[in-house]
Amino acid sequence: MNANELTFLKVIEAGSLKGAAEQLNTDPSSVSRKVAALERHLGVKLINRSTVRSQATEAGLVYFQGLKHIAEQQAELENRLRGLQDRPSGTLTVAAPVDFGTQFVVPVLNKMRAAYADLNVELLLGSHFEDLTANGIDVAVRVGMLPDSGLICRGLGTAERVLVASPGYLEQIDGVTDPSGLSRCQFIFYSRAQANSQVSIKKGDTTSRVKLSGGFTVNSVSAVRQLVLAGKGVHLGPRWAFEEALNIGELVALLPDYQLEGFPIHALYRSGGYVPAKIRCFIDMISQHCKHSFDSRAGAR
Repeated sequence: MNANELTFLKVIEAGSLKGAAEQLNTDPSSVSRKVAALERHLGVKLINRSTVRSQATEAGLVYFQGLKHIAEQQAELENRLRGLQDRPSGTLTVAAPVDFGTQFVVPVLNKMRAAYADLNVELLLGSHFEDLTANGIDVAVRVGMLPDSGLICRGLGTAERVLVASPGYLEQIDGVTDPSGLSRCQFIFYSRAQANSQVSIKKGDTTSRVKLSGGFTVNSVSAVRQLVLAGKGVHLGPRWAFEEALNIGELVALLPDYQLEGFPIHALYRSGGYVPAKIRCFIDMISQHCKHSFDSRAGAR
């Protein structure tokens, strides 16, 4: 990485030419010249300048995040070559769905922060972070089937799914004793894709496919759980999200003798010849945490 690129990184991190100049022990005019030279070389405007603050343009933000990733990889590689201990350091940015991230990712990141003093963590909750580079994301945790991409994928396990409803709702529809009874149910969906799909349910060598119907879709497992507890319908979702309510009888698992296809869980990260310790450590820890959580739940039944 050359001096102009390093100067650009400092400007964005400091938020101004003056702040970067102070950190680099130089004057703002020198900083400005180096950034201008980089912009001429690339043929794009990287920074919107003002007297008090310098902000990255859209192109500048993409470039900053890419350079930051390269700088972190270089620092990690240099540490290894110097024979230093290969420990997670820098900032680890993880994206995960809201409910899964709260339940499974937060405990892992908390352990990592406690174990590695030089590591900072940032967790972005939501499923809309598709471009890892543009959003500065090191690892994205995804639940469900994955589209094709150029990212490296590692399986973390499979989360069991369950059909759940309140006892009161089941009384209203006279119960469900076989898959055909699901057609009488009003379903609460997590996504449009789920609302437009069929559920595959198996018993022995027999597999049934049932089209579900319902008028309520909400992309929050917590909100879905509240609606199901309130007797508004049936949901097909991850068992871990409903385990407590099932254990105390607030909810009932429908068709417990049948098998449902589980949710695959994956960790995605950008391809490259060297994977930083912070990414390797997180993936190892989240994999162990998921395996322990899913296996212990399955063993408890």
